[in-house]
Amino acid sequence: MNSQHPHEPKIYLLPNLMTAGNLFCGFAATLRIIEASLLAVQGLPTGMLYHEAIAFILGACVFDLLDGRLARLGGHESAFGREFDSLADIVSFGIAPALLVYQIVLRDFQRSGWLIAFFFLLCGGLRLARFNCIAAATSDKPEKDFQGFPIPAAAGLIASLTLFMLWLREDERSIGSWKYALPVLLIFLSFMMFSRVKYPSFKSLNWRTQRSLPAFLGLILLLAFTAMNYYWMPAVLFVGFLIYGFVRPFISKAIRKEIEAEPQDEPETPVEGS
Repeated sequence: MNSQHPHEPKIYLLPNLMTAGNLFCGFAATLRIIEASLLAVQGLPTGMLYHEAIAFILGACVFDLLDGRLARLGGHESAFGREFDSLADIVSFGIAPALLVYQIVLRDFQRSGWLIAFFFLLCGGLRLARFNCIAAATSDKPEKDFQGFPIPAAAGLIASLTLFMLWLREDERSIGSWKYALPVLLIFLSFMMFSRVKYPSFKSLNWRTQRSLPAFLGLILLLAFTAMNYYWMPAVLFVGFLIYGFVRPFISKAIRKEIEAEPQDEPETPVEGS
């Protein structure tokens, strides 16, 4: 006898494996931050654990990028995948970065620090809930843009800037009061996630996307330069994406299509004998 519920959701393997990888990275990052806080109480070095936590948060960004791409490429987008992705996101891009900033600087503010970290987490959760509602209502014609700064980008920006600050400290450069920019950034990004500023989703970017040779070479050089300067270059990219949302309305449509990898309008092919 088949006891399966008539509304049992379809679970596609590959996209949801990527989402599971996202969730694992968020869980591992949270564990590393907690371990670092326990070592800090004993006066032991914590830098390596924070580095690992940041690496896991950035790794979660990669998994989050892949799950949606694979689902759309195979035509396997589903309500289950969307909800599972949001649950993973709240761990990897909500709890983990909020806890990271709290441990590094916000605990100096005591209860105010709790509130700032929770405010980011709350706004992230509400942002994901709003996104799911909009996606469900427009499932027949998906939105091309994100309304508000995406939570994975917000977490990536926080993690990459924290990595840059840790690099400064380890190289015996003075951070000074710069670390107090993190709480300000946390609050700013909380509001940005609910803003009306639109950001490209890059949903049209897939394995069949074609670009000119100079654009391809430029992308390869950018990736290579980022890998060689991983302590500070990811922060530049995330800050650039944040600023892009503000300048985007003033950029011509042709340049925007090139940057956002939107498909170009193909000229009509004349029919023989017409």
